[in-house]
Amino acid sequence: QVQLVESGGGLVQAGGSLRLSCAASGSIHSINVMGWYRQAPGKQRELVAAVTSRGSTNYADSAKGRFTISRDNAKNTVTLQMNSLKPEDTAVYCCNLHVSGGDYWGKGTLVTVSS
Repeated sequence: QVQLVESGGGLVQAGGSLRLSCAASGSIHSINVMGWYRQAPGKQRELVAAVTSRGSTNYADSAKGRFTISRDNAKNTVTLQMNSLKPEDTAVYCCNLHVSGGDYWGKGTLVTVSS
């Protein structure tokens, strides 16, 4: 059983920074993709950023230039550094682990950006 535990959400003023972390535990295939998705009230869940086990990254257009995703394969952790936050970044951010057999999700952490 794979478990994902997120940390690092909270309240920040516009222009500020937050760092989200996610730790995966359990039986994890070495070839995988770890990423962050977010869902704002009344909106669909969307990909924010993802990184493969080989280090290739993918960012939503809204995240490019402001967010940085990184991972530690030895520790099965993924981190999202978010800078220059905007009120429209307010959402529940969920960690995702994608393997050939499916997807695993964390419970999510709330990020609130005040104007």
